[in-house]
Amino acid sequence: MTTRLELHDITKRYPSVVANDSISLTVEPGQIHAVLGENGAGKSTLMKIIYGAVKPDAGRVLWNGKDVNIANPAQARELGIAMVFQHFSLFDTLTVAENIALGLPPDTRLDELTRRIEETAREYGLELEPQRHVHTLSVGECQRVEIVRALLARPQLLILDEPTSVLTPSAVESLFATLRKLAAAGCSVLYISHKLDEIRALCHTCTVIRAGRNSGVCDPRQETAASLSHMMIGSNPPRIEHVERATGDTMMAVRGLSLAKSHPFAVELKDISFDVKAGEIVGLAGVSGNGQQELLAALSGEDRRAAPDAINVCGAAVGRLPPGRRRRLGFGFVPEERLGRGTVPEMSLADNVLLSLQTPLTIAYGLVRRNVLAERAASIIERFKVKASGPAALARSLSGGNLQKYIVGREVMRNPKVLVVAQPTWGVDVGAAAQIRAELVALRDAGCALLVISEELDELFEISDRMHVIAKGRLSPSIKTADASTALVGQWMSGLWPQGEGAHVQA
Repeated sequence: MTTRLELHDITKRYPSVVANDSISLTVEPGQIHAVLGENGAGKSTLMKIIYGAVKPDAGRVLWNGKDVNIANPAQARELGIAMVFQHFSLFDTLTVAENIALGLPPDTRLDELTRRIEETAREYGLELEPQRHVHTLSVGECQRVEIVRALLARPQLLILDEPTSVLTPSAVESLFATLRKLAAAGCSVLYISHKLDEIRALCHTCTVIRAGRNSGVCDPRQETAASLSHMMIGSNPPRIEHVERATGDTMMAVRGLSLAKSHPFAVELKDISFDVKAGEIVGLAGVSGNGQQELLAALSGEDRRAAPDAINVCGAAVGRLPPGRRRRLGFGFVPEERLGRGTVPEMSLADNVLLSLQTPLTIAYGLVRRNVLAERAASIIERFKVKASGPAALARSLSGGNLQKYIVGREVMRNPKVLVVAQPTWGVDVGAAAQIRAELVALRDAGCALLVISEELDELFEISDRMHVIAKGRLSPSIKTADASTALVGQWMSGLWPQGEGAHVQA
């Protein structure tokens, strides 16, 4: 049988790093092939070479047994290669259907395309509304758009870069069923993920990349999560010591927060109430698109329609205050979108410090203290082991996982009194995820009040003291993590929690 894809000695150099150093890879027809490695190991660069978005400096690419030079993504799509990027390539002001139409022939009818999108989304269990504008979608919903767009092409090779990072367990199972069905029909899948259990459950073969080089090839079904982790990072990730402690004063209180839809496709928030106390982590679970985006906007100050006393931070009513005023009270915030909200892509890492630290430390007499910004950025890079050329590196030049480490580090090192974090380890490798979670737990132990919004249930169970679930704009009662189970939280994610108990914290 002719192999679907062969890479021989692929090399790609950048001024400050060799991203791929003589990497070889073989993918058979109908094979689900994992590519595993740390953040910055060169996985995404390799996938972009296959997709024609990056040109290699050396090496050969064979497609169905023939040498090819894939000059651009359009040629890749003609060959039958589709890719879902970790960072989405969507236009905010266009609808879902219009975004998907951009990659199709000019004579494509939008009404026919809308029907195909709905059919494909329904077939694969990926709920989508083709008429919605992208700027109204959550990160999880944007990921569904990218996956459906790729599936519409009926590819021979589907490349997925962290496809389940913001999907719920049920959606992950649905996606796996889809991929197995595609593989059974002869489609090959290149699957990049940091979730070792997923790779072991789904993939037939795994190529491990470390520091831009081949580190090994194995059958992940015959490996343990520990052995895969060791192949990837050379050691096992540190265990998180999460000791139950007494909580302090209430540092953030939300009372009766109700907000009408800000646009036709938004989720209405309905009478949301909860507390977060000093020295605790409160986890918030839920299926993407159930009000998390709207709640984050209200808490951060992006949406200031709430009543002043509906949101209280450190004893102050902040419902109508802008983000800067909230930060000066001791509020910290990590948004779910790394590029665009968490950082300005075209700005350096040092300049991006200003997004959350505008104090006399960084600005004096109207002048930016660039030496202080550079020192702070260098400290974040060192403490959080961010792979970057230095404080002057542009935010967009970092891999997704390394940029996430930088953003979380920027907020942690401010020592906030209240920290709201959305999807803290999205697209982050196992070692870095353990470090980020350990930093959040350490911040909690130092007396910070944390609200962690995540679609990674394992993550919430690992670090949370208490949990809520959000569904259709409503908040469940609070439950101690020790008393919760995956089955119970999954049931609550459908809105099926005990009624009449309100949504207030249970002591």
